[in-house]
This record gives sequence, C-alpha cells and structure tokens, in this order.
Amino acid sequence: MDIKEYLLPQGARPRRFTIAANDMIYYSDHQRGYLGRLDPKTGKVDEWPSPGGPTSRPYAITSFPDGTIWYSESNVTPNTIVRFDPKGSTFQTWPIPSGGGVLRHFVSNKKGNKIYIASFGIHKVGVVEISKK
Repeated sequence: MDIKEYLLPQGARPRRFTIAANDMIYYSDHQRGYLGRLDPKTGKVDEWPSPGGPTSRPYAITSFPDGTIWYSESNVTPNTIVRFDPKGSTFQTWPIPSGGGVLRHFVSNKKGNKIYIASFGIHKVGVVEISKK
C-alpha cells in the first residue's frame, strides 16, 4: 500500500470531502469557512470563501454527476444547503426549515436530484429534492 499526503493552505481544517466525477477532491474547510478543491494529479489546491463567511463552518458535502458540489454551512442560523457550480464558480444557498442542528453527513442519489441529510442535535433525517429549473 502507498499513502500520499497533500499539503493544504495554512490553517485549513477539512471536515468532510467528496470526489467529483472528474476525480477532483472537494473538501469543506470547517475552520476557515472555505470550499476547497484538490487536484490529486498535480497537487494544486483552489479555494473559495463560503457564502456564509469565515465562521460559517462548512461541514457535510457531496457531489452530483453534473459536476455541482453541495455542502452545508453548520454555523449559520438556520443551517444552509449550499450549491457550488465549478463551471462559473457560483454559489446558491437555501435555509434548512428546521434549522438543521448541524448537518454532519450527506448522501446523494445516483440521479443527482436528491440529497439525504442527517441533522445532528435535532433528531431528524431529511430529504432535499432538487428540481431542474
């Protein structure tokens, strides 16, 4: 077995990660409020500030077949679901109706139209249905 580690920017504290269809690794930087992308072929790292700011505490994350990245901001009230489109580096956000507690884990379906969320602290599981508009 071979293990290779990649250096992230100073202060980065990745909480969760997902591997996109193009094999890029996206991570939620809980400490600094960033979404990060690592190219494992080159080691290059790109980062974007999360819409909720430096204390938004990005956490759960998943990727869709269309290349979009979905993650949660766990330190905004209410918690938000964030959509990132790497093609234009654009973000969209939606509040969690119950507040969310802390969304620690996401699972997306293969069709790319649902995210299953675990809401820690409020004892709920949710389904986010995504419409194509």
